[in-house]
Amino acid sequence: MMNKKFQEADDKLKAQILDQIPAPVMAVNKELIVTYMNEAGKKLLKKRTEDIIGVACKDIICTDQCGTDDCAMLKAMRLGKTYSSRTEATLGGQTIPLEFSAVPLVDDSGKIIGGLEFVLDITERVLYENRLKEQNHTIREMSTPTIKLWEGVMVLPVVGVVDSMRAQHMMESMLTKIAETYAKVIILDIHGVAAVDTAVANHLIKITKATKLMGCDCILSGISPAVAQTIIQLGIDMEAINTRATLSDALTEAFLMLNLEVNKKKR
Repeated sequence: MMNKKFQEADDKLKAQILDQIPAPVMAVNKELIVTYMNEAGKKLLKKRTEDIIGVACKDIICTDQCGTDDCAMLKAMRLGKTYSSRTEATLGGQTIPLEFSAVPLVDDSGKIIGGLEFVLDITERVLYENRLKEQNHTIREMSTPTIKLWEGVMVLPVVGVVDSMRAQHMMESMLTKIAETYAKVIILDIHGVAAVDTAVANHLIKITKATKLMGCDCILSGISPAVAQTIIQLGIDMEAINTRATLSDALTEAFLMLNLEVNKKKR
């Protein structure tokens, strides 16, 4: 009898502690029936205790993961460890991005008897992440400007460090501009690039091949001595790539390819 009172007091204390947590906390049994919801959870759902306890959790917080193998609570109980996931739920007619962190609950013998799930409203975090993505996109656009030099001739001047992500963005930028302007020749000027590795060098080759598939010739200009030595040391075959020492040489080559001639105007 005394042990039962101690257990009841312990359960009450645990519930009081969970009620102090500002984020929704929910407990379920193995059948995913809700056995507890803290005050923050009831406030988020705008529901009373009697409307929550004994109800399947998928009928309370409905997401696209509910009732599927992607359910965080289900995975936590199957794996026997904490599992987190992100999704969206429609609450009160409003779609809210949520992060679920579920942990299995065990009895004294170590047998899983249910789970405890923490729910976080990550609206602010998602907004911040989206703003950060937009800023990164703007920075990438500024770092890889494709410029029209002449009718049918574009140039992409590259300055600074080129990693695989930036090289991929360079390709996307060039191919987009080719499609928009119907450019016949595009010059990739890497005069401002101090070093390249195997991955970047291979990306440069892919860029020239991709532009060719779109009916546009690519000229690689401004290869520094250090970059040239690196390419040779890496054993990368650049014979199929049209290269020129300077941007001026590349522009002259582009004019020849398009049968264009620039003459100095007589005064």
